[in-house]
Amino acid sequence: MPTTTAAQRREQARIEYDAFLRDCPTNQLLDRISDKWVALVVAALASGPKRYSELGRKIAGVSPKMLTQTLRTLERDGLISRTVTPSVPVRVDYTLTPLGESLARLLTAVKDWAETHIEQVHQARERYDAENS
Repeated sequence: MPTTTAAQRREQARIEYDAFLRDCPTNQLLDRISDKWVALVVAALASGPKRYSELGRKIAGVSPKMLTQTLRTLERDGLISRTVTPSVPVRVDYTLTPLGESLARLLTAVKDWAETHIEQVHQARERYDAENS
């Protein structure tokens, strides 16, 4: 039986990824990037670097705890980078990485679609509710 290197095993696993399987890493990644706060943070950063406070103001309804958690998760996943500038007070900037920029194009398109089609969705909901109540 031939031995395989770690790189060969990773490549074989990549070929076998199936997002429809619950335990597949791609399933877990889809769960992560489909989160509302992730989508809004990534879309907000698509226009350029932002400070924590700027993100908090731009994204209505996000709590400080959720924003911090989302930023840490995105940094861990390699989608954003965090730059600390020593000053008083300390300045922290967040920016998309190249990987994050590729995701931002998709999530921004979804955000734009939602903004464009929300009225049609409202109408469909009203029809459905009227027919099913």
